[in-house]
Amino acid sequence: MKKLKNIYKILAVLLLIAACTDSDLRDLSFLDRMSAPSNIEMVYNITQDNTGSVTITPNADGAATFDVFFGDSTPEPMRIPQGENANHVYAEGQYEVKVIAYNTNGDATEMSKPLTVSFRAPENLVVTIDNDAAISKQVNVNATAEFATIYEFYSGEETVTQPVATATIGEALSYQYATAGSYSVKVIAKGGAIETTEYLVDFEVTEILAPIASATIPPARNDTDVISIFSDAYSDVADSNFYPNWGQSTQYTAFDLNGDAILQYSNLNYQGIDIGSEIDASSMEMLHIDIWTADATSINIYPLPNGVVPADERFVTKTLIADQWNSFDIPMEDFTSQGLPTNALKQLKFTGAGTVFLDNIYFHKAPSSIVTSLVQDFEGTAPTITPFGNAAAEIISNPDATGANTTATVVEFTKTSGAEVWAGVTLDITSPLDFENFSKLAIKTWSPKVGAIVKVKLENADASIVHELDQSTTVASSWEELTYDFSGAPAADYVKVVVFFDFGNSGDDSVYYYDEINLIDDSGVLAGLSFQDFEGTAPTITPFGNAAAEIISNPDATGANTTATVVEFTKTSGAEVWAGVTLDLTSPLDFANYSKIGIKTWSPKAGAIVKVKLENADASIVHEIDQSTTVASSWEDLTYDFSGAPAADYVKVVVFFDFGNSGDDSVYYYDELILTN
Repeated sequence: MKKLKNIYKILAVLLLIAACTDSDLRDLSFLDRMSAPSNIEMVYNITQDNTGSVTITPNADGAATFDVFFGDSTPEPMRIPQGENANHVYAEGQYEVKVIAYNTNGDATEMSKPLTVSFRAPENLVVTIDNDAAISKQVNVNATAEFATIYEFYSGEETVTQPVATATIGEALSYQYATAGSYSVKVIAKGGAIETTEYLVDFEVTEILAPIASATIPPARNDTDVISIFSDAYSDVADSNFYPNWGQSTQYTAFDLNGDAILQYSNLNYQGIDIGSEIDASSMEMLHIDIWTADATSINIYPLPNGVVPADERFVTKTLIADQWNSFDIPMEDFTSQGLPTNALKQLKFTGAGTVFLDNIYFHKAPSSIVTSLVQDFEGTAPTITPFGNAAAEIISNPDATGANTTATVVEFTKTSGAEVWAGVTLDITSPLDFENFSKLAIKTWSPKVGAIVKVKLENADASIVHELDQSTTVASSWEELTYDFSGAPAADYVKVVVFFDFGNSGDDSVYYYDEINLIDDSGVLAGLSFQDFEGTAPTITPFGNAAAEIISNPDATGANTTATVVEFTKTSGAEVWAGVTLDLTSPLDFANYSKIGIKTWSPKAGAIVKVKLENADASIVHEIDQSTTVASSWEDLTYDFSGAPAADYVKVVVFFDFGNSGDDSVYYYDELILTN
């Protein structure tokens, strides 16, 4: 301090030398008469925003400068001139602030003054706590407050270390309880202040005891590749009993989830399904079943042959994960390897505990290499049939719905006594038989005798072109399928199928039946799988990019596409270069068995890019491929190879016409989407 005083004296002398007369220079006694600073004051201005910012303004009579000592951990004081202030950020607390005032002579006077920095506790605390709609026993919490930075969540569980979670104010947190029930929960909001703000409430944590979303929709399959017991995706075996009285304590409820039918079995000990009719699952590869539970840990699954005794029952056990759908494809080999026959299954049985929800119970196999196309099954509107040769024929209910033919309706043919050896029945069909893609015709027949010749003759409209083949029955009083190879038939539009039973013999009042006429291609090429043809119930399509789209009658039913209904896409003037239309599918595309998509398109211009993009449900996985039209104003087939697409459940097909060019009011059409290889 003494050195500092001497420095001030020297500075004062130098100033006087520069400004004073010779006589002035000789008199420096006034420096010794200068008083030290007096009447020191400090004024504090503390901001009210919880930042801890404080403005310190010192003042003193006769002071030139001040040293401000902040009283916290700051090691050095701040030097400021008279009339200025010092800004400093404090933590909440009490401090002793010291200031030293200096005059120009270096004389010093100091004072200290207490400073209290107090922050505002969090205010206007608002807390929301809700049970999660999708996750059982999980709560979602959020808290907002002024003057707060974080909040802590105390779950109210006695055996859990608290708080269980911490989050930034205004951001949500989630916490899953071990057990549902009522809990005294607490939220503590914290900011810069030592004081906190609390929120207390008694909250009921709920458990989700039933599925709130459906199981994954099964993929589209050919009818020949699936036997469905219970599923909205396929045609189920008729008249199955899902709660037969087997003396079980299990309770049954037909559960409806937004229109999705589900089987609910509560208090499960054992439960069965009595299948409507005996099924032959020997050609099937998998048993599929979807199971949801909140409390079961495992389940035993039994396919039961007709008439099986308990000692011969076989099962597999599946482990269950709670609160989600468990989807199982069980190899049929898991049952047959235990000695279980699967050619005459009549029941399914489940054993376990708790409550289970079952859906999508079906047997299936990989798509068949035998491709079929239905010609006539005699269900629905009756076709025209005409008996001749003094025989009789009519369409009736199936009198023997067993074995190879369990359908409801068939043709009955009576070769009455005295009927001609060539007596038969003619079936008129609505469109020519497709012998470009198929070579054989199959027909299910029932005969009272073995070895009876069943002749099938095809005719064009005026019978100017015909072709006939013979097969013989191999069983009596039972359904069988006879196959006729028409690969050698002359090219023609065959629109009549004529069937002659016991050809070559006169009528003897024997009664025969036939049903299920199908075209067959057994060349070994995997059948294509149509997944949308826009006939029947209209699917959901959504145009975007200022374009327009609707499902309409085919305006050009010629060439490669003669179907009735198509999608019309108008790329209106000014539509975006990326304008298109999205098609929502009811089930994921089956890229396990197929790799390509075929689509019929109609474009007013050749060379237009037609982009096809596949998306999963939330568009987090996509894959797109471009093809160009090759003809104008005509239908053509474009094929897109998606073998390189990442694995995903693709449920949206997006089509972009003339991609990369702005809309010009051009109109495009597409139809007949099919999976192929």
